[in-house]
Amino acid sequence: MADKVRRQRPRRRVCWALVAVLLADLLALSDTLAVMSVDLGSESMKVAIVKPGVPMEIVLNKESRRKTPVIVTLKENERFFGDSAASMAIKNPKATLRYFQHLLGKQADNPHVALYQARFPEHELTFDPQRQTVHFQISSQLQFSPEEVLGMVLNYSRSLAEDFAEQPIKDAVITVPVFFNQAERRAVLQAARMAGLKVLQLINDNTATALSYGVFRRKDINTTAQNIMFYDMGSGSTVCTIVTYQMVKTKEAGMQPQLQIRGVGFDRTLGGLEMELRLRERLAGLFNEQRKGQRAKDVRENPRAMAKLLREANRLKTVLSANADHMAQIEGLMDDVDFKAKVTRVEFEELCADLFERVPGPVQQALQSAEMSLDEIEQVILVGGATRVPRVQEVLLKAVGKEELGKNINADEAAAMGAVYQAAALSKAFKVKPFVVRDAVVYPILVEFTREVEEEPGIHSLKHNKRVLFSRMGPYPQRKVITFNRYSHDFNFHINYGDLGFLGPEDLRVFGSQNLTTVKLKGVGDSFKKYPDYESKGIKAHFNLDESGVLSLDRVESVFETLVEDSAEEESTLTKLGNTISSLFGGGTTPDAKENGTDTVQ
Repeated sequence: MADKVRRQRPRRRVCWALVAVLLADLLALSDTLAVMSVDLGSESMKVAIVKPGVPMEIVLNKESRRKTPVIVTLKENERFFGDSAASMAIKNPKATLRYFQHLLGKQADNPHVALYQARFPEHELTFDPQRQTVHFQISSQLQFSPEEVLGMVLNYSRSLAEDFAEQPIKDAVITVPVFFNQAERRAVLQAARMAGLKVLQLINDNTATALSYGVFRRKDINTTAQNIMFYDMGSGSTVCTIVTYQMVKTKEAGMQPQLQIRGVGFDRTLGGLEMELRLRERLAGLFNEQRKGQRAKDVRENPRAMAKLLREANRLKTVLSANADHMAQIEGLMDDVDFKAKVTRVEFEELCADLFERVPGPVQQALQSAEMSLDEIEQVILVGGATRVPRVQEVLLKAVGKEELGKNINADEAAAMGAVYQAAALSKAFKVKPFVVRDAVVYPILVEFTREVEEEPGIHSLKHNKRVLFSRMGPYPQRKVITFNRYSHDFNFHINYGDLGFLGPEDLRVFGSQNLTTVKLKGVGDSFKKYPDYESKGIKAHFNLDESGVLSLDRVESVFETLVEDSAEEESTLTKLGNTISSLFGGGTTPDAKENGTDTVQ
């Protein structure tokens, strides 16, 4: 018996050692369970986290504030972010970058590049011949692309989240404007890769807001469809979204709440920033008038003074939202001269009269895309800081014809909270109550190709074909397969945006190229030579519009069929042979991918 006990003791030690290893692995796993979201606005960002024991919480920055300015100051050996960078904007305006998201995915000749240069003339933008885009030229030795600057901001947001969570974080959901096209979305993904973040999803900020609203009102959602309109006017742009909430039956979890994006309208340049710039221009004019006859320089030629005026204009806009008038004052604005001037709300509204006329535009666009009327909308809810301007609310209330506007949502943090809920749902570390999200395609995508047809014996002509891949306001994520039936040789096809007639002329110029890429297929003829006795079922191209709204071509294959005899071991009478002949955007897995020749066009 003693011998038996001695034989068991080593096993017991081994068991305890295994338990210790497993506990250590679990503890290590728990240290990486946290996920984060970044609501990336034009002016400021909100970061939220979820970790075990901490359900959905907004991250406080180093100044214990819930939102952080999206500002970067770049020096030769130093970088400043957030509030620290904002304080540096006065001392070093050329090296302090803000609103750079407006340049993401834009070529140098895009109207928004010229607009940015006009708004912020202190920044030197240089041409990048390789990418046909622009760089920020900080000094002779220092230049950065907008994507690199955004990567720095995202890395800073991760450091804030990690300090708050007290553990490393890699997984994130990032919000983007719903009007971002493929180039702009890929630019954000590129910036996230530079920051070392694993992006679980790029979620549209309007969808994140709608998700937050639905999650906290789950009990109010039933089988009767409820149509809610969200009007979001932020610093840089305005978006109007129509969302339908309803309980639906799912295969996995039975009856669950669902939100469906039904209609979207937007104005890329209507926001608080444009109001502040007009106020800044007004203040600059008043200051020049006060110094008239003193042979003083125009204050507009002094970047530091203009940075001070922009900061004061921001404060003035906020104060005038609650007061009829206010005194603007800046000590030592320029040449040690103080500035003081009274500005009334009436003056402010006159300065921005044409902007307020544009307020109903996104509402009409959203209704048209949803094919709905205002009578079908149950409530209009305000989101975004610029909706606090009284005149905006007055014009909007008149446009929607409701008794009142809904203000029962946190206008600043709703998108961040919705995005972090989605991050928890996508992460394998957390289990959340299901909430079905059906987002909608804003820009339709189609495939165009030309093939030879025989109209009469011996007479051939070329026929141009278009096939819609993803229709406007159709749901995504979604996969599609297009079959090319009449090709037995190498050919090309184009992936383009579809009908963009809902955009105005200026928006079309800002949108940029409508060609996404040109795909050149090689090996089609060889596949037919390889299987001469098989029946061709066409060339099949597999497309994927993923959760981030990013399009990829997973694979292209030539499919053949042949009949085989029944056998006792194999009951199947049909065998398909797939020959992968092309891949795009790195989606292919075959060793021949490099030889298949896909040509991407920016």
